[in-house]
Amino acid sequence: MVRASEARSSRQEQVEQRRAELLEAAKQVVLERGLSHTRVADVASATRVSGGLIHYHFATKDVLLTEMLRHEAERDIAKARRLATGTGDALQRLDRVMREFVPSSRNDQTWVLWIDAWGAGLRDETLRTISEELDAAWNEMLFIVISDGVASGDFTTSDPQGVADRISALLDGLGLRVTLQRPGINRKQMQEHARVIAELELGLKAGSLANAAT
Repeated sequence: MVRASEARSSRQEQVEQRRAELLEAAKQVVLERGLSHTRVADVASATRVSGGLIHYHFATKDVLLTEMLRHEAERDIAKARRLATGTGDALQRLDRVMREFVPSSRNDQTWVLWIDAWGAGLRDETLRTISEELDAAWNEMLFIVISDGVASGDFTTSDPQGVADRISALLDGLGLRVTLQRPGINRKQMQEHARVIAELELGLKAGSLANAAT
């Protein structure tokens, strides 16, 4: 019985590993070709497996791409939660969350992926839901940090949720400009704009967030 159980566990681990590899390959293909132009055959070629094997794990291309986006969203949400609830005071945690929001470059893979998903979500309810869940999670993390700052006396606002919504919307808009516009603003400028608005919203002295950066 023990051996049979161990064999089942080993097989399950192999299945999960294969699924993870296929999801990562699907992401890379989407980044190269876009969601609308990605085929199962492209993912099969990238992983050097048959299309039949991919369909064994994911019934259709839509299921594969949906699972890939959900996996990426869950990973992003987990990271945002670690930043929002980690060490440091409210100023430090807010600046960490905001900096994580900023594209690392014009070719930031996370931003490229989600811009594509936002567009596809206009006509696909499932993809729209995944994008909305990700956006809601980021808003929640901002709300948590801002509420903590109000409770500790570091921030001054009577509307933590409204501030979180406005900062999130600002970061989305600035992130699109960083990623899509040529020429546009860069990462450093986006950080500066976001910090200025957050400081005004939260009754902070100019430069407070930059000085709190860790």
